[in-house]
Amino acid sequence: MKIGITCYPTYGGSGVIATELGKELALRGHEVHFISYALPFRLNKYIENIVFHEVEMSNYPLFEFPLYSLSLASKMTEVAKFEMLDLVHVHYAIPHATSAYLAKEMLKGYCDLKIITTLHGTDITLVGLEPSFLPLVKFSIEKSDGVTAVSRYLKEKTITNYEIEKDIEVIPNFVDTEVYKPNPNCIYRKHIAPNGEKILVHISNFRGVKRVPDTIRIFEKVQKEIPAKLLLVGDGPDRSECEKLTRELELVDKVKFLGKQEAIVDILNASDLFLIPSQSESFGLAALEAMSCGLPVISSSVGGLPELIRHNECGYIAEIGDVDRMAKYALDLLTNKKKYEMFSANARKCAVTKFDKSIVVPQYEEYYKKVLSHKS
Repeated sequence: MKIGITCYPTYGGSGVIATELGKELALRGHEVHFISYALPFRLNKYIENIVFHEVEMSNYPLFEFPLYSLSLASKMTEVAKFEMLDLVHVHYAIPHATSAYLAKEMLKGYCDLKIITTLHGTDITLVGLEPSFLPLVKFSIEKSDGVTAVSRYLKEKTITNYEIEKDIEVIPNFVDTEVYKPNPNCIYRKHIAPNGEKILVHISNFRGVKRVPDTIRIFEKVQKEIPAKLLLVGDGPDRSECEKLTRELELVDKVKFLGKQEAIVDILNASDLFLIPSQSESFGLAALEAMSCGLPVISSSVGGLPELIRHNECGYIAEIGDVDRMAKYALDLLTNKKKYEMFSANARKCAVTKFDKSIVVPQYEEYYKKVLSHKS
C-alpha cells in the first residue's frame, strides 16, 4: 500500500505512535509518506520506503495567523495525487482530519482517497470540546472513511461527547519490546543512586492533567521510609511549579529534573518504579514503555490506564489525588523483593503478549484493507 501519515512531529504520544507505525509499515514493505510541518523527532535515521514532505507556510502580511490547516490540505492533495496514495492516516483530529477531508474533496474525480483518523486523547477529551472546535471535530470524524481510537475509554468518550454514530475501531498503542526491554546491568543506575537507593521515575509533558506535583508528593512520602531518588523526564508549563515544590519540600538533592530525553530505555532500566498519577490519560504510552522494561506502574484510575495496568498484578491503581495510597503501594513493592520481582515479570509479560508491535501493527494493516475495500 501507499500510505500518507500526518501527525504532530513533537514529543507527544500521538506523534510517537504515528512515527513508529510508519516505520514499521515501511519495514513491512509499504510505501510511507509523512506529511507535516517538521520532521517527526523519532524519524531520526534513514529507512527505505519512507519519504518526508514538509508543509510550507505562507508569510503573506494580510494573514495575521498562519493558515496551517489549509497549507496542510494543499500538501496532502499534492502528495496524494503525484505519489498515488491509497490512503491518508491522520493522527490527532485537530486540524489533521479536517485538512484530510478538504484534500479528499479536492481530489474528487481524480481518485478516491481514503481517510483514516486515529483519535489519541486530548483532541477528543479537551481541545475538541471547546465550542469553537466541537462541530468541526464531529464533522471530521463522521466524514472520515475509518476511525480508530487507542482505548475503549476513548471510543466511548467520543461517542458520548460528540454523539457519533460512526463505527470506531479500538486499536491500542504499541511498543517495540525488543528495544524497550529489561537490562539489569544498566550502567547509569550507579551514577544516579550510588548508595543503592530505589529509583522512581515519571515521564510526561508537565501539563496540568499529568499532576506532576502529585508525583513529587508521593516520592516525598516514600523517601521518608526508604532511601530513594526521583527522576522527572520531560518539560512543559508545570515544570517551574514542580521545581519550586521540590525546593519547598527540601528534596533538591533527591529529585533530578532531566528535561526532554531521547535515551528513555536507559532511564527506565536505571529505575525501579514508574509513577503516572494523571487526571486524564486516554492510554498511557509512557507507562507501557516502562512495563516493557519490567517496571511495575503506580497509576490513577482514569481513562485507558485500567485497560493497560492490571491492578495487583503488574502495578497498582488508586483514585486521582490519593497520594497517600499511591505512596503506600510504592513502598509495598519497593520493600518486598519477591512481590516486586513478580510484578516486574507480569508487567513485561503484559507488554510482550498484548501490546508488542508485531501484534498491533497488523491490526492497522487489516483495518486499512477493510477501509480500502469499501467504495465511496
